[in-house]
Amino acid sequence: MKRLGGAVSALVLAATGAWAADEVKLQLKWVTQAQFAGYYVALDQGFYEEEGLDVTILPGGPDIAPTQVIAGGGADVTVEWMPAALAAREKGLPLVNIAQPFKSSGMMLTCWKDAGIASPDDLKNRTLGVWFFGNEFPFMSWMSQLGIDTAGKSENGVEVLKQGFNVDPLLQRQADCISTMTYNEYWQVIDAGVNPDELVTFKYEDQGVATLEDGLYVLEENLSDPAFADRMERFVRASMKGWKWAEENPDDAAGIVLDNDATGAQTETHQKRMMGEIAKLTAGSNGALDPADFDRTVATLMAGGSDPVITKQPEGAWTHAITDAALK
Repeated sequence: MKRLGGAVSALVLAATGAWAADEVKLQLKWVTQAQFAGYYVALDQGFYEEEGLDVTILPGGPDIAPTQVIAGGGADVTVEWMPAALAAREKGLPLVNIAQPFKSSGMMLTCWKDAGIASPDDLKNRTLGVWFFGNEFPFMSWMSQLGIDTAGKSENGVEVLKQGFNVDPLLQRQADCISTMTYNEYWQVIDAGVNPDELVTFKYEDQGVATLEDGLYVLEENLSDPAFADRMERFVRASMKGWKWAEENPDDAAGIVLDNDATGAQTETHQKRMMGEIAKLTAGSNGALDPADFDRTVATLMAGGSDPVITKQPEGAWTHAITDAALK
């Protein structure tokens, strides 16, 4: 049988699928929305395909814990907030941050102005809505630094209301303040008919207790596999290309997110606004973790008084190996 020429054999191999793209499963922290636009853009614009990757994006939700998914082998890489990742690492799940697309935190506390709240000191003796499932850690650290007890209302304490992922406790006056993100829940309050002048917000960034959000994490043991590390290098390179495209084309990026929302729950207005706010948080990051931001996050988490989020300085919790290779 006559031997096929190189170009022809390459075509045959490609046609028969012998050169299949490398699969990567990405677990999101929450549902499909502009918070994750960079990944959907990279998929839509062919950036993953250009890197020889077949990426599956797995949406999150109220019943999905990203750390549990990756621990069980359901994903190769996950989007997670650093407080939850470091807490999980200390408890024995060896998560490692391989990239940090988000430079700034979007977390804040949103309060009724007519409740008499003008400064953090006015939070005492109030009911405050707080997200749990790992999202409570920055709040608890902040209260500890303020010297405010979280066991109940008192002259020096607050009642912590376990907040669902909605803004009802504020709208229904069950809480004086609730947890919100600059790009999501705050605008849900506004869309409910509340005037911004009726509200007071405390951004965690401004309070000096911001922690890193929406980093990319993998299991430490997998990084020792050269093939896995190579896949992650290509994945991070394509993802950051997607994020920068989203920053420069926010409306188009929002449209791509909407195209990928299988639930049909998201609206164009909300996603465009969200993308505009998200772009402020990813601005300034090329994907490589800034060690100073890591140190600030650790300091905040360890400043929890008698009940810190983590009890010792993390070792090996992040690496530049992937971004050094991906972004060179």
